[in-house]
Amino acid sequence: MKKKYIILFLLTAFSIFAKAQELTKVKNPPVLMEGLVGSRGFSYQLVADKKFQSLPRLGYYGVVNFQTDWGESKIGDYMLQGHLTYTIVKGLNAEAGFFANPVDGIRPSAGLIYTYGNPEVFILANPRFDIAKNPNAELFALAEYKPKLTEKLNLYTKIQGLYCHNLGYDFHSRSYLWLRAGLTIKEFSFGLAGNIDFYGPAKHNENNLGIFLLVNLF
Repeated sequence: MKKKYIILFLLTAFSIFAKAQELTKVKNPPVLMEGLVGSRGFSYQLVADKKFQSLPRLGYYGVVNFQTDWGESKIGDYMLQGHLTYTIVKGLNAEAGFFANPVDGIRPSAGLIYTYGNPEVFILANPRFDIAKNPNAELFALAEYKPKLTEKLNLYTKIQGLYCHNLGYDFHSRSYLWLRAGLTIKEFSFGLAGNIDFYGPAKHNENNLGIFLLVNLF
């Protein structure tokens, strides 16, 4: 009888522990993958922001984006980054990792990530800087507004901006303003898009106007 009670106790304890683990499981946001076909060429962006299940204060934040021009075989405009993140307080993370672009190559990088979200609004702000000689300092920010129109349909709007300044030489390095307006059905958002990009100290301007498709990969 004692063995039966011990086994029953262990099974009950294990069940309670398993349920507690489920309740504390980290709810990671989806990976965001977006493509734009426009007047200048094809633009692509992928954003991943995930926490480790076993160490929920630690995570990974990665962004890949590039812009191709019609008729060009090489990609001359890209930005890649990968950072380990650590939660300071809810909504605020420190980050450290790498950042790469075609002008400066790959550099060590550090910064902060602030996020706020609810079913209708999402805000992200990400100031960061290079840990290198003649470093770039930049501020990346975006805001989404996606109110419900019907049970299955939402309005989708987004404004995304970046400003990057080279501190060593004191000049504008890169900036952009990206705008989106469309609809969301389930995990798909689509509509009209505009990318307004500026390059180098002279702030050379290139625009890409077209249509976009954004997919949430759960």
